[in-house]
Amino acid sequence: MRITTRHQRSLLSSLALLGFSVTSFSAEPTSIGLNANQMSIATGQPSLVLMSSGSTHIPVWSLSGGTVGQSVAGVVTGLPGDCVAVKVEIVVTTTDETTSPEFQDVYRVHLSQMVEGAPFTERYALGKPVRTALPDAPFHSRTIVLESCYEVVPGAPLTVRIQREPGDSGDTFTKPTGLAAVKVTPLQVLPKPHVVQDVPGYNSWPMLQAIGEKLVCVYGRGKGHTIASDDRAVYARTSTDSGKTWTAETVVADAKDYGEVAVGKGLDATGAMLLWVRRIGKNEWHHDLYRTTDGITFTLVATPMLAVRPMQITDVFSVPKVGLMALWFGGDYSDKPTQSWGMLTSSDDGKTWTQTPVESGLLKADWPTEPAAVYLGDGKILAIARTETGPSQFQMISTDNGATWTRARTNISDVSASTPSLVLDAKTGLMSNYYYERGRGILRRRVVDPGSVFDHPLSWPGSEAIATGSKISYDAGNANATVIGDTHHVSFYSGKAPDTAVFVTEIASPTAR
Repeated sequence: MRITTRHQRSLLSSLALLGFSVTSFSAEPTSIGLNANQMSIATGQPSLVLMSSGSTHIPVWSLSGGTVGQSVAGVVTGLPGDCVAVKVEIVVTTTDETTSPEFQDVYRVHLSQMVEGAPFTERYALGKPVRTALPDAPFHSRTIVLESCYEVVPGAPLTVRIQREPGDSGDTFTKPTGLAAVKVTPLQVLPKPHVVQDVPGYNSWPMLQAIGEKLVCVYGRGKGHTIASDDRAVYARTSTDSGKTWTAETVVADAKDYGEVAVGKGLDATGAMLLWVRRIGKNEWHHDLYRTTDGITFTLVATPMLAVRPMQITDVFSVPKVGLMALWFGGDYSDKPTQSWGMLTSSDDGKTWTQTPVESGLLKADWPTEPAAVYLGDGKILAIARTETGPSQFQMISTDNGATWTRARTNISDVSASTPSLVLDAKTGLMSNYYYERGRGILRRRVVDPGSVFDHPLSWPGSEAIATGSKISYDAGNANATVIGDTHHVSFYSGKAPDTAVFVTEIASPTAR
């Protein structure tokens, strides 16, 4: 077996980052590494082998691409006292000459802790399958994030079990891969988000938009997780200090005999805020478009009559030569082929709208819902959408200003009814995808150069946790993001029915790496 010096450097540099040589992590927390010799068989019959060439010998666990149920495990000790969670990554490689980005493999992590006075099964957590593309040559290594935020008890031993999933339909590489190392990074307490509204009631489904230096947060409140009940209305508050304090609540929409929910936001050509509000009555279903220049007074601009009734019209963005654009989705959430999605366009700054279906007659498993989109330039649009069935978010792209679209699955699998929100930074060209993983109570961000995933939706990098909230599935979620200067602001709601609150967290814009 022969490997070139470049290939050796690729693998060894990844191992060095895991702490297997003398390194420093600057401002990053010190990570704890497990090499292959520090792990043992947990299930199945994986084999510990040496990947060798000349005087270079690297132990790896060979995990089959055809035999299910193979896993290895190790125990991590010495988690620091200020550690509240950990991130888990693996380094994998392959010696097979057929490796190619056309193939993908799938891994997941099993985590548990040995806490005094409790069974070690009590804190067990099963990570979601993580799918990534293989490298284009053998001996190239990949570092894969399997879990970005697992809550821990400081000082208690952590058991990490790594499993390849060749039985998953996303694992298309039938040859063995080599697990070289596991990296566990301690995480400290995340900053507390700012409270927008926490009065009694179901405060939920916020939309967040910057008008200059001012944040405008629009949200709904009713008696529960309902969209059509007359008790639900739409309200707004504004902030000029990054969400630390907010003006008094104002009413945006509260029509008698209707339930109203804010479903999309954006800016018009003058920089004023636009807001889509869905209005549902006993026998009526409309989407009203409002405009505001101050976040306090909202004026009705349009109520388009549409051939296909949207479930929601989502965030508004600008596309040159087209005007304003917003994506929509419609359907009944059944298992029948009744779901659809498409776009709305306006050439007169929102006064009138033209509806264009993109896909119709979809099954729920193929239905992209609650999409967010950004215009990248040169006619390119990239959108990310929620999945109602799993296993991962959708990506839709257009290269002709929205005339035609292509839809595909991504490798963004740490989701559960997770509505995406995209921010494209003008300075760096980096794009952030914000979403809330329901049931886990984690607000996540993935940062990427959009050019690297535009044609490669399975190449999204791992996520990072930026805030936490309620773990009650549908009593928390719905991230929506905006930007002021070099800071991103992300709204979400969290609590326990019948009372939930709206929050905003702030995080620095990503810098080019």
